[in-house]
Amino acid sequence: MLQVLDTGFDTASGNMLLDAKLLENLKIDSDPILHLYQWSRPSATFGHFIQPEKYLNLEACGQENLDMARRSTGGGITFHIWDLAFSFLMPASHPKFSENTLANYHFVNSVVIEVVKDYFNESAALISESEQAKGPDCQNFCMARPTQYDVVYQGRKVAGAAQRRKKQGYLHQGTIALARPDFSFLKKVLLNTEDVLTAMMDYSFAPLETIEAQTRTDVQQLLAAKFHKAIEG
Repeated sequence: MLQVLDTGFDTASGNMLLDAKLLENLKIDSDPILHLYQWSRPSATFGHFIQPEKYLNLEACGQENLDMARRSTGGGITFHIWDLAFSFLMPASHPKFSENTLANYHFVNSVVIEVVKDYFNESAALISESEQAKGPDCQNFCMARPTQYDVVYQGRKVAGAAQRRKKQGYLHQGTIALARPDFSFLKKVLLNTEDVLTAMMDYSFAPLETIEAQTRTDVQQLLAAKFHKAIEG
């Protein structure tokens, strides 16, 4: 059975700390957990090994009231302003768990494809090979480079993710793009606007022009239903 945990709005650090705690407390024989949450204000998270000051203008981030936190997973910098973020935890004893990390990405992002297809009526797919980075900094931003088993639509990235696996199971932290990024905002906070901004323009896809609060709720509910089906099927 899938356990759905909806914790509502919290700070970036609050959301990330709870994910880390959920992974730490996950038992090998636990039920899978879908963690749904939202952000108290515009936020960004970054992978365990990322040094954000190398890629972001921290002074401008402060002026823009951007809340930031480190993830316990890997991956690059993700802006949580135009997306729906979620986390999924799979215990190691579950038959859908794999020792192959790419197989786990494939399982979770196949669920995301079903959500995109049903809610946005878009025929998304999993990309089979990583795209070449348009510049050295692009690999450090989630939506600036599609990588293997990301969800794409016509070559543009709809959803990305990062994982951390431990003996008892894995934590998958995902993001689904809902609306196109505000590039005037990105120009203020990015240090490398030439490469990264161009890459995000070229590679990012979003099905909506603007996001209503109800949209996130609807997508969360559909995500939970699709995970139930994938786990029990």
